[in-house]
Formats: sequence, C-alpha cells, structure tokens
Amino acid sequence: MESHDNSNRQTGGITYSVQDLYMTRAEQNLLLLQNMIPRSEKLYVWCYQRDGSYTAASCPPGVRGIFQDAFAEVGGLQRALDYIRNPGNTRPVLIGSPIGMQWALTCETERSRDLVFVIGPVFYQHPSRQQLHDALRPYRRTGCAWATALEEMLEDLPVIAYTVFTRYVMMIHNTLTGQQLDLDALYTPRESAVKVDYDPAGSRDRTRVYKAEQALLRMVRTGDINYQSALLHSANISPGVPVQGRDPLRQQKISIIVFTTLVCRAAMEGGLSPEVAYPLGDSYIQAAEECRDSGNLHALTSAMYHDFIYRVHHLHMNPDYSPAVQKCCDYIELSLDRTIRAADLAALVGYSEYYITEKFKKETGLSVSEYARRARIERAKVLLRTTDLSVTEIAERLAFSTPGYFVRCFREAAGCTPARFRRNPETV
Repeated sequence: MESHDNSNRQTGGITYSVQDLYMTRAEQNLLLLQNMIPRSEKLYVWCYQRDGSYTAASCPPGVRGIFQDAFAEVGGLQRALDYIRNPGNTRPVLIGSPIGMQWALTCETERSRDLVFVIGPVFYQHPSRQQLHDALRPYRRTGCAWATALEEMLEDLPVIAYTVFTRYVMMIHNTLTGQQLDLDALYTPRESAVKVDYDPAGSRDRTRVYKAEQALLRMVRTGDINYQSALLHSANISPGVPVQGRDPLRQQKISIIVFTTLVCRAAMEGGLSPEVAYPLGDSYIQAAEECRDSGNLHALTSAMYHDFIYRVHHLHMNPDYSPAVQKCCDYIELSLDRTIRAADLAALVGYSEYYITEKFKKETGLSVSEYARRARIERAKVLLRTTDLSVTEIAERLAFSTPGYFVRCFREAAGCTPARFRRNPETV
C-alpha cells in the first residue's frame, strides 16, 4: 500500500488516505468488521507501514495523537516493527505496557507484509485515579504531554474485559489474513517468545521448601491452630519468593501475595465459603500493597495466616461440644509438645478435675489422655509427611516418653510403623 497523495476520506469509521483505492480484500473486510463492533466498546484499529509511519486509524481525531504518542513512548511501535520484520510471525500477539494499557498486533499474510495492524489500546479494568497517576509519573517527569493528557481523560479511557478483547483480536486477525485460528493461537506463546533465566538446581533445597509449604497449607485445610512451630520452620527454610529486584519491599509484597493466594485456596478446600475466602484474601492482598513498612508486612502475614486457620477451625468445631470442652480440645491441640494434666484443664475452665474429666469423656467419647494421644499421632503424621525429622526427634517433640512407646502408639492408631507411613503415606 503506497501513498499517492495526502488527501483523506472517512470510510466505515476509519480515516484512510486516497491510497485506499488500492485496498486489499482483507482491508475491505476489516472496514466491514469495524462496523460490526459496537462503538461503545471504544475498540480502535490502527495501520502502520514497515518504516513505522502512520497510515490509518479508527480512533477519533481528538484522542488519536495521545494514543499514538503513548504507543511509541512505551515501546509498542518498536515491537510492532520488529514483529512485521520476522516472516515467522503469522499469529497475533498481545503486548502490554508499564502503564497498564494493552494492544494486539497482527499483519496480513497475503501480500508482502508491508503493513502491521494494531488493535487497541485498552485497559482490562478501569484504573483508579491514583493508579494511573503513579503509572504515568515517569513519563510526566520527562515532559511527555500525552501522559498529562491521558490522565485528564481518565473517565473516557477504553476499557474492555480481557476475554472480550481477545475475541475481537482473533476476529480481526482472521478477517485480515483469511485464517481460521482459535483463541489458543493467541494464548499459546511461541517457544522463543519469552526467555527466562532458569536454574533448576538453585541455592535452596526445593524439596524441603515444598514439604514445609504443604505442611502449612494442610494446617489451613484442617484448621490446625497449633501452627506456630511449622510457620517458624517454614520461614527458616525459605524467606519467600526468590524474586530479585531493586525494591526489597516489592519482593516481600510478592511473597505475601503468593502466600495469601495459596492459603485462601487451602481454606476453601477446608470448607470456608468462597464468598468469605475470596474477599478476605483480597483484603489482605490490598493491605499488603498499601503497606510501606517491612515490619508491618511480616505482622500482616502472620495475621492473615492466623485469621484463615481460625476461621476453618471454627467450622470444624463439634457443635455437640460445650464451650468448656471445646476450650479444652483447643488447649490440647496447642500443647502437644508437653504433658497435659487434668489440673491444667480444670484451671483453664474453672471446674474441678473430676468434673471436667468426666464431662470431657462424656462429650468426646475419649479420656483426656486418649484424646491427647490421638492428636499427637495426627501431628506425627504431618511431621512424617513434611519434614526430615527422625522418629526419635518426632517422639521427643510430641512428648512421648520413649521412641518405642511412640512407635507402639502409632502402629495401634495407623496400622503401620512411622517409617512405613513416611515411605508411602497416601496408601496407609
């Protein structure tokens, strides 16, 4: 498509020059397709030549220059030109930007690939005024007039949901090229599209990290309120997601966001309603984003984990237990590392030893010692699954008098030895 003069005309909402007399069938189809897209969507299509010069756009003149400058300044135009120069690029591609605006690129395949078509820009969700202000700050500092103009048009920004935008992209691509590609062609990246530094060995014991992570998540699923030692153990093994950047606070935020997401899912697996879990998780993630102090981030992580575990714990509480007996059960769960005496339970709830032990057995069906032993065996299973502690160390940690007594109690409860359970816990 070569330019013959500079006069323009309006066709199907797209401004083209007289060179449009030489439009291909694909470009004519594109004009037809443009009329099928509701104008309320604010979906714009641009055309650039191989040398980067602008040819046509469906964008209104009042904002065309703003979006053009933004596309060039954030690196989108250069990516478009690099895209068209590679003959292997036959599929559309999505490109983003540091300011949250998104575009899509495609080009014709029937001619000499002299044109690249740009679809967008769009935001997948409407940014807040503060978000847009912060994102545009680096560009305002360098005197980019488009950045100020873009911030002023906050309410008129083109916003299209990701799923809707990608469907439009594929419609436009297939119209231009005559191909019949599905959405997978857009979702699946080329093998060489993104390169990352991948170190499978790394400097950390990934197996230990995984086991510790699984222990923490299992405690959430079961509402296990005796989690403090496991949380400390996990922190000692891994300080979080090993993403290195110039902002250490950002790295901590990434870690808590990832951890909160995992904990939220585990809580739902433990019975917490999605209507409760999702908003709760979102609130903690938002709090993490707004945090400006690393110490507060650590406190927020602990508070989040505690909150989810206790919510699941309360779901699992036996409604037939009286408050006094439930309080005793919670105390036992939190005291598996020491000898549990009836006198301690009596002092806890304000009853005599005789009365609370009889009441405890009547409601739970177990004596205090039997209940505590069963709880210790369940904790031993967690430790066998998720740590490398020896049988002797587990026996000591759970206040069994001797390793032999621990093995005997474990065999009676689980039907096998601790060593066999550790080798194949899922089949026992």
